[in-house]
Amino acid sequence: MKASWLWDGIRIFLTWVFLFLIWIVFTWKWTGASVVAGAAGSLLIAIISFRVFIPSHQAALNFIIPNPFYLVLYILYIPFALYRSSFQVLLTLLKGNESPRIVHFRTHLRSDIARTALALSITLTPGTICLDLNDDHLTVHWLTCDTTHSKEAGEKITGKMEYLLGRMFS
Repeated sequence: MKASWLWDGIRIFLTWVFLFLIWIVFTWKWTGASVVAGAAGSLLIAIISFRVFIPSHQAALNFIIPNPFYLVLYILYIPFALYRSSFQVLLTLLKGNESPRIVHFRTHLRSDIARTALALSITLTPGTICLDLNDDHLTVHWLTCDTTHSKEAGEKITGKMEYLLGRMFS
């Protein structure tokens, strides 16, 4: 029972920090009244909604707080992946070799945050759009599809993103 209260407290605190940071970013007021109102409002909303914001099945810290080393690697890798993909799409369009298809594959990521980050990263990368994320199953529109094999398509689309996100949230 004690551990449950401790985890609930951690989840409330993390939700409060996130909401308060959003308050600060959107208001950007540092007056005493604004900071107190933002902190109090964020705390009230965090107490009411922490179970929705951080589900109990993912309340472990490794599902919420990323590993800083892999977070930095991921942040450094994403621009490289974006530029590489941009040039690949440009060359494909100039040559007229596009072969758009919708592919389905599964991810090995266990965290909802990591899966969402993967889906957003896929969509951010030129030539791919994540159409659906349902548990561990992704549906992606791929402009330069060269395989219909699910596992191979998943490996080509996600590249190192899935690996880095898996290490970041494990």
